[in-house]
Amino acid sequence: MAGSYNTCLLIDDNYIDNFITRKLLESSNFAKNVITCESPAYAIRLLASGSVKPDVIFLDIRMPNMTGFEFLDAYDKLDIDKEGTKIFLLSSSFDPTDMKRSSKNKYITYFIHKPLTHKILEELP
Repeated sequence: MAGSYNTCLLIDDNYIDNFITRKLLESSNFAKNVITCESPAYAIRLLASGSVKPDVIFLDIRMPNMTGFEFLDAYDKLDIDKEGTKIFLLSSSFDPTDMKRSSKNKYITYFIHKPLTHKILEELP
């Protein structure tokens, strides 16, 4: 695994996906704190206020009201320290356009197809 992190922010509109991924992250000791958000807009507010300072963000792409890519646009405009924060797209999308778009985004460290597993966590960069 890439290492044990202090804070991990999980952004996905699906409660069950968040629950399962959170349990996996906790059982893997991936991060000391795992914070879940079902709303990317709320996650932006948390980040902007400084309430959450994640080392790692797991981000879904397809969400209502604000997509993962729209989140990344809003994230880019935040006046916060982004240095050292890894963002992993965690999505069920196999759309080549999503994959190509993610490869061009400067904040995305890696694209992961759901579901997240222990094996994938161990292989993260």
